[in-house]
This record gives sequence, structure tokens and C-alpha cells, in this order.
Amino acid sequence: MAEYSTEMRQFACTLHIYSSKAYDYLRKIFPLPHPSSLTIWLSSDDANPGFSNSIFSHLQQKAEKGEQAYQYCSLLVDGLALRKQLDWDPRIQHLTGFMDLGVGVLDADEAPQASEAIVLMAVGVLGCWTAPLGYFFLNGATGHMLAQLLHQTINKLSNIGIVVLSVTSAASAHGMETAKALGVRMDVDNMRCTFQHPHSSTHQIAYFFDTCHLLQLIRNAFQCFHRIEHPCETAHWQHIVDLAALQEKRLLHTSSSCLLGSLTNRESCYLKVNYAAQLFSDGVASALQWLQLSGLSSFQNCKGTIRLVRLVSSLSDIFHVRSPYGKGLKGPLSPQNYAKISCLLTEAKSIFVTLTDATGRCVLKSKRKLGFLGFLLNAESLKWLYVNYILPESTAFCYLLTHAFSLDHLEQFLGTLKQACTGSNNPTCTMFQAAYRQLLTRDSLMPGSQKNNLVGDTSTLDASLLRSKDLTLHKAFSQFTLGGTESISVDYMYSAGLVSLYLPLSNVLIDMSLYEESITGTAGFVAEKLAALKKCEACFASLSELDHEILNCGSLLCIKKMGVLSLPSESMRQIVSTAEQVLRTYVRMEDSSLNPKQRDLYLEQKILHELSGHTPFFPNLTDHLWDGELHVVNHYTVLLREIVQCYLHIKAELAKTWGLEYCSGRHGLKRLPRRASFPSSLKTYKSIQILPVP
Repeated sequence: MAEYSTEMRQFACTLHIYSSKAYDYLRKIFPLPHPSSLTIWLSSDDANPGFSNSIFSHLQQKAEKGEQAYQYCSLLVDGLALRKQLDWDPRIQHLTGFMDLGVGVLDADEAPQASEAIVLMAVGVLGCWTAPLGYFFLNGATGHMLAQLLHQTINKLSNIGIVVLSVTSAASAHGMETAKALGVRMDVDNMRCTFQHPHSSTHQIAYFFDTCHLLQLIRNAFQCFHRIEHPCETAHWQHIVDLAALQEKRLLHTSSSCLLGSLTNRESCYLKVNYAAQLFSDGVASALQWLQLSGLSSFQNCKGTIRLVRLVSSLSDIFHVRSPYGKGLKGPLSPQNYAKISCLLTEAKSIFVTLTDATGRCVLKSKRKLGFLGFLLNAESLKWLYVNYILPESTAFCYLLTHAFSLDHLEQFLGTLKQACTGSNNPTCTMFQAAYRQLLTRDSLMPGSQKNNLVGDTSTLDASLLRSKDLTLHKAFSQFTLGGTESISVDYMYSAGLVSLYLPLSNVLIDMSLYEESITGTAGFVAEKLAALKKCEACFASLSELDHEILNCGSLLCIKKMGVLSLPSESMRQIVSTAEQVLRTYVRMEDSSLNPKQRDLYLEQKILHELSGHTPFFPNLTDHLWDGELHVVNHYTVLLREIVQCYLHIKAELAKTWGLEYCSGRHGLKRLPRRASFPSSLKTYKSIQILPVP
């Protein structure tokens, strides 16, 4: 092997990636090495293109120690578009930007420039770990090329003692071509969800399409068809649009509302669309069902829409299980849960094969079939994994968390790479390689590192929500509405007396209601600000006080209002009240050794420390915590911190805008000339007090 020149290695590896049959033919004429030997040439060090030696060395050490968490993994593959550009690299004294498979850059004028980076990642199935295995610079990658790279990756993992259970790719043209090249069949009547291990005739590997991509494809089909017909029912896209547009109608504003009679005396209740809700969610289905029962003409005959939305939502839940403590369809794939999951998968197949568009053409034979076919393939793969790895008592599997078969882990890694590429969404090869090296160094995965912690310690729930931003009611609302929702300004809130700066002690003793009303107004304003930013349906719903007797679903909320503001939830009021008390105490303690940023963090820390002694807030988020991995940094802790940060920001903004400063030693207001900023944030916070409502 050592006698082959660099050019010969490049030729052999490139030929094998492009066409394994051509390589096998030329081996009969030229002394080329066996294809399994090429894996060694495709490896590299120092974060160069190819398989990462440091990553595989670390995984091998774990596997050789017999750690059960590293016995099995799923394999993810995806690409990142690159900007074609040649750059001089003084470190290696070569031009970079050409194709590179790990055997050296093809440095020649006629060599093709790289247009994309193919990244491979392994995800633990029995343990919570992820590992970026390497990347390759390619020009116009085909499905056959990706299949060859996957074969090489599977061989390399097998050589170090790790068994690959499945492969996941994007639900795209490349993904379908890759699946076909591996031997997967997408025929409904003759589906084959597995392919053979490249060097083991007895070992099969399951194939999955990414669930988020499948949901986007079904959304596209639903939107393009306008309606999807079932033998007994019809699903209409217009029902989704009408639901998203309800925000501006405020259906419960007057007693003449056409809703249920029990609502006529609740003039302070309003319907509010939870724009963070996913289109295909049980909350949207429940909201449509409630609106249909309420008698609204726009939502009559929406039984078919409800059924389709609820079915796709249930499929999404099955393939997004992150926690072993989930319940129902959000629980892990296990013998206790399999009957329920299998029943739903069978029902989905029976419905999908009968769906037609407006012209009567079968959806599974139309141009928009991939989303539905992909779910049917994933269902077969899941059943195959259960029969071969969970059902036998001899295996180490008690259950499977299906989120291991999602591209969320890899997309999170690629998103971090883009941020490291100076925020460029279309980086060059040089930028990509520098960012990749930076991430491996940061996570202590480079050779010689004393601390080898694999990437992926943070929760992927937020990454999944970010990827699904095009599948929310907000996206549907923005597509069909020219104007956006109006936001309330801080100046208006202060001038209206709903949020104020200072409340004299004498007023508190005389009338405690002034203090309570001001706290409610401040908490409501914080809730309005955060609601515009939240991407999580459950967290969005926890900000406001809801009337669950009227409506109890996550996507459509029945809120109570105080003037222009939604009434905050009781937990919001308690958090803001505690923050107000802490702020009164600590703004008078000035520490000149702290810079403005440190003082902001100091106040935030003091408030969070005080909140830690209270009983848990937001009881409705208890079940939601099981939707993600078990981490200290979860949606509950993040929401608490965001509320505190938003509260401090609003108070500081009020003080700056109105030029008010607290006068120590006496209760009163000192009105100063307006100015852009104060010398320090702590001095700004000294003016943050509460003023009685006029």
C-alpha cells in the first residue's frame, strides 16, 4: 500500500466513489487495492477532508472497553452547499477549493471545484452521544457517490466494533437516489426498507428519511392540492389558513359572538392563535374541532382536515421520541408500546394508499408522493428494527428512542458550523475547513487532547423547533396576510399606567391594589414580548392566563385581557413580583469593580437565586419536559431566565426613555433631561421602580 503514489491514490479513491463497477473492472487490468483498503486512504488528521482519525480512535477506545452505549449507532448523512472559490493555503502551500476525498486536494487547473460538503455523523442508539465522523468536498454529488461513501463509513465503523443499525438521509431527490443505489425499494406493494451490509451477507441495515423533511413535503402537497380526498372525507388547506387568520378577528370581543352560549358573558375573553403551534399537531386538530362545534361557517365540514392533521401529527410523534419517560405515542418503541404504535402505522398505510387529489389521481402516484411514501418506508423500518433488535430477548435493547433516526443532530452541528463561518450561509471550502477544525478543537476531539467529550451534549429539541419553523401557524399566517400583528410600545405602556417605574411606600400601605395592578401590567407586557419570540407551543401557552373551561388546546388559546394586554399567568406574576422585590434591594448596592455586563448578570443571578427557593412555576410544563432530553438546561430553566432578562430590559428601557432616576435617601422622582444612555447599567437599574397607576 505504501508504494502507491499520491496521484494513484487519488485516482483509485475517486474512481471507486464515482463507479464501483468501473473500479472492479480496472482491478483486473491494473494492480489496484481491494476496495476495503481504500478506507485507510480516505482518512485524515487535523480536521482535513476525509474520515477523522481522532474521532474513530476515540470511538474505538470506547468500543474496546466494552461500553454498551457504543455498541450500536445510527448513521446520518447530509450536505452543505459551498461557494466555489479557490484560496491559497499558506499552511500546506496549495490552492484549496477543489474536490477532496481525504487523499489530497486535486490541485490542477482542469480539476473540478467543490460545490458541497458531505458530512457524516454517528448517533448512539443505546447511549446519548453523537460524533461527526468526517466530511468530503464534492462537485455535484450523486446518489451512487453517497452510497459508496456510506459503504466506506459502515465498513470503518464495523472494523472498530460498532454496529450500524440504520442510515438516515434527507427526503430529497439525492436521498431517494441514494436509497435506490443502496438497494432500498419505494414501491408501496413491494417495499424494501433495508439494504445489505457491504461485507456481511447476514447483516441488514434499515433506511430512514428525515421526519422534518417528510412533514415539509406533506405540507407542500397539501398546499398545492388545496384539498386531499379520502373515500369518505375531504381535507381542505383553507381550514389551516382560516385558523391562522383568527388572531385578528378576536371572536370573543363582544357578547354578540356567534360562539357557544356560555361565552356570551365573558367579554374579557379573546381567542388567540398560538403561532408557535405546528401545522400537524394534535393542538391544531383540537382547535379545528372546537371551532367546528362552535358553529363558525369557515370551519364547517372540516372533519377530513382534522383527521389528516391528527394522523400526520401522530406519525411525527412516533418518530420524534427523545425521552424514555414519554407516554403514549410519544413513548419509546418497546414491547409495552408496540401494539399501539403498530396499529397507528397500519392505519396510516391504509389511509395513504386511498388518498387522491382534486382530479381523482392517487397521491402516491402523483408528483407530491415522496412525503407520504417516506413515512410508509420509515414505518416499515421501525417495524423491522423492533422485530430484529427489541423483540428477541438475546439483544441488549429494552427500547428504542426514535429521535436517533432524525437528522436533527446533524443539522444542529451544521448550523453551528455556519455560525462559525462568520455567519455565512454559503461558505467557501477554506471557511468550512477552518470552522470544522475550530469545532473539533472546542469539543476536545483533536489528536493529543486530554479530554475527549463527544459533540452533542446539548438538547436537540430547540434545533428541531428551529428546523420546523416553516411548519408553524405563523408561517401560514405570514403567507396569506400582508400585514403583521401590531406590537405594543414601552412608551404606550408607561403613559397608559400599565407599566410604571416607582411606587412610594406610603401608597403601598394605603392601597395594595395599586402595586398588584402594576405587577400584573408589567408581567403582561413581559409575556407579550416573549410570546412574539417563542418557537415552542407549550412555552407560548404558559405565558398567559387561560380559560380552560372554554377551550383547552395548545394551538388556539382562550385568554383574558386587561385593556390591550393579555392577563399573565399566575406563574408570570409571581416571577415578576419576585424580580421587583430583588431589584429594589440590590440596585442600591453599587459595586464599582463590575463592568456594565457583569452588573446585568449580577442582577439576573440574584433574581434567579431568589426564584430557586419558590415552588415550581408553570405546572403545565411538567409533561412538556419529557419531550426533550433530560438536561439541566431545558425549556423550564430557559423560560425562567428569558422572563428575568426581558423584565430587566424593559425596566432599563423605561428608565432611559423617560429620563427617570431613583433618588436615594427619600421617596420621590427626579425628572432628568432625556438622554440616550446612562454611564452604567447599574445606575440605570437604580431608576427601575414602580409608579402608581394614574
